[in-house]
Amino acid sequence: MEYPTTFTERMQRLLGNGYSAFMDALQQAPPVSVRLNRAKTSFLPNLDRVPWAADGYYLPQRPAFTLDPLLHAGTYYVQEASSMFVEQALRQVVALDQPLHALDLCGAPGGKSTHLASLLSKDSLLVSNEVIRSRASILAENVAKWGSGNVAVTCNDPRDFGRIPDFFDVMVVDAPCSGEGMFRKDPQAVAEWSEENVKLCAQRQQRILADVWGALKPGGILIYSTCTWNEQENEANMAWLAAEEKAEPLHLDLQPEWGVVASQQQGIEGYRFYPHQVQGEGFFMAVVRKTGEAPSPNHGKSKKRQYKLNKAGKKEQALVQDWLLAPEEYVWLQHGEVISALPVSLFEAADELYQNLYVLYAGTEVAEVKGKKLKPLQALALSQGLQKAAFETAELDLEQALRYLRKEDIRLGTNGIDWVLLQYKGTPLGWAKQIGNRMNNYYPKEWRIRMDLPQELPDFSLLQQ
Repeated sequence: MEYPTTFTERMQRLLGNGYSAFMDALQQAPPVSVRLNRAKTSFLPNLDRVPWAADGYYLPQRPAFTLDPLLHAGTYYVQEASSMFVEQALRQVVALDQPLHALDLCGAPGGKSTHLASLLSKDSLLVSNEVIRSRASILAENVAKWGSGNVAVTCNDPRDFGRIPDFFDVMVVDAPCSGEGMFRKDPQAVAEWSEENVKLCAQRQQRILADVWGALKPGGILIYSTCTWNEQENEANMAWLAAEEKAEPLHLDLQPEWGVVASQQQGIEGYRFYPHQVQGEGFFMAVVRKTGEAPSPNHGKSKKRQYKLNKAGKKEQALVQDWLLAPEEYVWLQHGEVISALPVSLFEAADELYQNLYVLYAGTEVAEVKGKKLKPLQALALSQGLQKAAFETAELDLEQALRYLRKEDIRLGTNGIDWVLLQYKGTPLGWAKQIGNRMNNYYPKEWRIRMDLPQELPDFSLLQQ
């Protein structure tokens, strides 16, 4: 592949003797990596580990992931290895055992959001945001599949977060960029690259940071990342933030065997991932702290407050409360016909989000009210807090599971009238309703598998018990 001359000249200056190995690496196939959901699987694959992420693994080749029901069940996420480095930033500079408010500002399609959800305490609130509505729907789907239950998915422009000042303890801004780190993966990124586009990206990134900065508490942590190597979009933007807002650069400890390169420019320490030195794509990260004193717990709160969130009636609550483990830990909400569950400790913070932002959903959507009856929802089936004992369950084989995920008819040779929780290898996939000897398929139509099934299905045993 041909790369722009200005790009290759800059990389040659930046890498020196390593330039030739770097260019060779760009011709190689990118590595394939996944991150396991420990709330849904205890399986330890016999695979190489992603060294900076506890639950990250490399696969020897890329299978047709779409045809693995356990991917759709949320037991793992297919994520680029370099981007899993956010775990090191969190573990090294954030008190993860404390209840925190965290924001993943540019969240779609969901890799960092599901990673954050696994690392934060259960009493923490994660706001997973995406400004583009179509991408926000994909984000909402992936967050629901992960099943954490303490996440709010929002669809807002960064400037909207100015309505909730001093709200977040942690922000992750994986900023839109010129995409140099994706060159070997995405030929379109090469075609769209130009020096002018780099400049426009750097300006847009500064606007994003300026817009969202006020929502970070003094003392809070900003984790900034891009998938590019351009200093304008990386160290220079962090130096700009330090000068404009007195952001304090933070240091992360690296292990030599990781191959991550620490950069020092304009007082900023950044962390660079090059494909000839790490088993991953091109990536940059820097971590800064917002200086100043943290606000008092009652800062900005009025004594009397009218809530926007509505609690479900006692009758509806009584019908659904046995559907989750530890029901006493949740507040039961009703929005239109949908009943959802939110950890009690997050009610106030979630209501503030609903007062000020466009929220797609928060917590776990449990059921839809249908007259005097309740229909269990897909998010409940995939919830880490699901009480499976409350439902009749049926185990599917691979062919049945894929037919279900394609939203086709399935038959189990049973009879009756009831909701059935369908599982694959003991992991819930979703709902069907038994009516006589027929099964009505309630898998969400917008989630269904659209690819044709091959005659020989792929082997996913490396990721399964």
